[in-house]
Amino acid sequence: MKKYFYVINIQYLGYRFHGWQKQPDVKTLHLMVDRTLNFILEGKYFKSLSSGRTDAMVSAECAAFELFLREPIADQEAFLELFNYNLPQDIRALSIREVNAEFNIINHSKVKEYLYLFTYGEKCHPFCAPIMTTILDDLDIDLMIEGAKLFEGEHYFKSYCFKPTDNGIYNREITTCEIVENTLYTANYFPEKSYILRVKGKGFMRNQIRLMMGTLIDLGKHKLTINDIKYSLEPENFVKMEYIAPASGLILKNIDFE
Repeated sequence: MKKYFYVINIQYLGYRFHGWQKQPDVKTLHLMVDRTLNFILEGKYFKSLSSGRTDAMVSAECAAFELFLREPIADQEAFLELFNYNLPQDIRALSIREVNAEFNIINHSKVKEYLYLFTYGEKCHPFCAPIMTTILDDLDIDLMIEGAKLFEGEHYFKSYCFKPTDNGIYNREITTCEIVENTLYTANYFPEKSYILRVKGKGFMRNQIRLMMGTLIDLGKHKLTINDIKYSLEPENFVKMEYIAPASGLILKNIDFE
């Protein structure tokens, strides 16, 4: 039977979800997306497959999943409008496009950009919690900016993978890694100054960005040194990094299929 293939871009606030993947007895993004699709498709066959998993409480400005159908969507704009009308308010579909059978959302070459939003030195308004991590201690931001640049390029990232195995592929390339002052996200209850770790690359391992952020926070607290980070990135080295930064500060900013 002929199948039809679509890529749908979505954004979501991940704070109340246990990540993307369906799990028993907890609310996940995939569960809510599939429930909504089942309702608007009135029980007709469909299958949805994400471009990658996100952890509990991680948000996305632009994620993507592939939708498999046995009947074509006659009016994509109307479908998108109906989908949004029935999705929870913390999930929104951005676009839909048809792709061919050769497209594979998991294996297709793609570049992902992640942001990690954080501030330090003061107790923030509770409304910041869903998307911003607050470090109450003082941080040496200039040192963290210097440290972030060490992750750029091709390195051995085993130290930045949660529970790595002996046969993983740990040589990875990061094209951009920088800490900049936050001008993207604003609200009247935000602190006067906040910061963003911006990371861009083709492939990331489990908790990689959060481990990198945690390492930079420890660097900012002077618990680690620049040389510690350099050593952790050398070929075949493995250093167990102690601090995984909280998930709620992490945002998948964009995904580009090449």
